[in-house]
Formats: sequence, C-alpha cells, structure tokens
Amino acid sequence: MTNKIAIWLGLFVIAGLVADLTLADGSNLLFLSKKFFALLDWVAFWR
Repeated sequence: MTNKIAIWLGLFVIAGLVADLTLADGSNLLFLSKKFFALLDWVAFWR
C-alpha cells in the first residue's frame, strides 16, 4: 500500500466517523464496536 492510498483510506474512515457522530449520534459506531468485541471474544475462544 502506498502512502497516498493510506492517507485517502484514513481520511475516508475519519469522514465516516464524523458523519456517524453528526447524523446518527454515534449509534452505528456503538453497534459496530459491540460486534467487533464479540468477534474478538469468539476469535480468542478458538485460539
């Protein structure tokens, strides 16, 4: 991955977070974080 692609990808993620916080009060971010931690627990179990 080049630096240019990494910068654009980072800006895209930050824009998505800002859009979620302003438009949906962060509810989508909270949902995704809960699902991510459930996935981490599942992966840790199979480790």
